[in-house]
Formats: sequence, C-alpha cells, structure tokens
Amino acid sequence: MVIGIAGGTGCGKTTVVNQLLNELPEGEVGVISQDSYYKDTSHLSYDERVIINFDHPRSIDFDLLAKHLRTLKNNKPIHQPVYSFVKHNRTGDTVLTHPRKVMIVEGILILTNPELREMFDIKIFVHADSDERLIRRLKRDISERGRDLDEVLTRYKTTLKPMHNQFIEPMKEYADIIIPNNHYNTVAIDIVRTIINDKL
Repeated sequence: MVIGIAGGTGCGKTTVVNQLLNELPEGEVGVISQDSYYKDTSHLSYDERVIINFDHPRSIDFDLLAKHLRTLKNNKPIHQPVYSFVKHNRTGDTVLTHPRKVMIVEGILILTNPELREMFDIKIFVHADSDERLIRRLKRDISERGRDLDEVLTRYKTTLKPMHNQFIEPMKEYADIIIPNNHYNTVAIDIVRTIINDKL
C-alpha cells in the first residue's frame, strides 16, 4: 500500500508522517522522501546549482522515484539517493530501502506527477497557514541548512511562494484527505490509521 503525503514547505508533513509511524506496527511502514530525488546536478558548478529553482517540478527526478516505487511494489529493495541541501546536490551515497507493507512517500511536489498519483492508494494534503509555513521554513533553513535570513526570505518571495501558488496549492483537488495542521490532528491521523489497518 502506498500513501502520498503532500503540502507546502513547512506545513508539517514530517509531523504527520511521524504520527503515522508511531501509530502503526513497527517494521511495517517505510518512508521515501521526495527530497532524496532532486535531479543530479554534478555537471554544474556550486554557483550554478545555487540558482536552480528547487521548488519547480522540473527539479525532481520523478522517473527514478516512480521506478523505485514500482520496484518496492514488486517486493524488491531499492538504493535511495542521499541529497545534501548544503551542496545542492546528491552526495553519491545511497540508502538501502526495503519494501514494507505500507510505503509513505512525502514531498511538496509529489501530487504534481500524474504517474505517481496513480500509484498512491491514499493521497493526503497537509494544509497550514502561509505565515506559519514561512516561520517554520525560516527556523529550519537557518538552523539545519546553514542559510542566512536574507537568503531564506529572498528565496521565499522569488520561488517558494509563487511555486506554491502555481503547483502545490492546486494539488488539493487530487487529495483524498486534507489535514489542517494547525494543531495535533488526532482525528485525521486516526482515520488514516484505521484505513491502513483495514488494508493490512
């Protein structure tokens, strides 16, 4: 069973994923992050990589992601790429990922790809207020990714916000469940967990 969890940057997708992991039997759920599937940019210099619009669907290697999902569905393991947000590129390392009864695929752009949408048994969209998302993004990028305030705000205004409005927000129409993530949403998580347990 494959579950897609989408929503804008800083909306709380990871929180929802972790809630589901905590609620479901250990060892039966695996997670794949869209962030691992940014296209390989080794042929570009660091300065060229910095200006790439990573919030556009073109930046994602959807072919590889779909291929890996098909492999997992066929009960075979995959080698998930490892991506560095500091270097804006894949590291060359991979993570051996084994098939599980439930695979969660999470990422801001995963519902923009028709082939992936077809593969998801449940499509979830996590919704959060835009101010809340910006605050979370600021905290994360400054503390975890070594960005400075101006860089994060410039990127938010020039790419994140317009890309969100163009590609991410419209994907709500494909969602089976929309989770408003302004607090710990136990009801929505319970519904998803019940559906998963029924399938398992």
